[in-house]
Amino acid sequence: AALFRLENAQAPENIQRVIACLVEWLAGAENASLRRAFVVWLKRVLLPARVPGVEIPNFSELQELHDMLAERVKTWTQEWKDQGRQEGEAKLLRRQLTRRFGPLPSWAEERLGQAGETELEEWGDRVLECRSLKEVFGGSA
Repeated sequence: AALFRLENAQAPENIQRVIACLVEWLAGAENASLRRAFVVWLKRVLLPARVPGVEIPNFSELQELHDMLAERVKTWTQEWKDQGRQEGEAKLLRRQLTRRFGPLPSWAEERLGQAGETELEEWGDRVLECRSLKEVFGGSA
């Protein structure tokens, strides 16, 4: 049942809850090999698929994994929200720039793809008052 719940868990918080249950259910010494099997599967299969691009530290026990997730879930969630917001800002700015100036040249697409939150906000403010794409991006291309 726990394996099924883990496979269907989409958010790290849900994974953390199931692992907390596993820590409790598999606490006895007689379950050491089953705990180890879960640890290997979580580290090699599930977590890389659910939290791509995040380095998973080495751990050998479910309790260690649970503790690590307790520390990092909030950080990961905030990072994903920030990244999603920034991607949304870039997408909206791209639409506004295209509507105002026509299809964007490759240099503009590249700048949008590499921009941080501050740059996107500045360019978003400028899109309404500037007369050219180069002017929006600060006069350099």
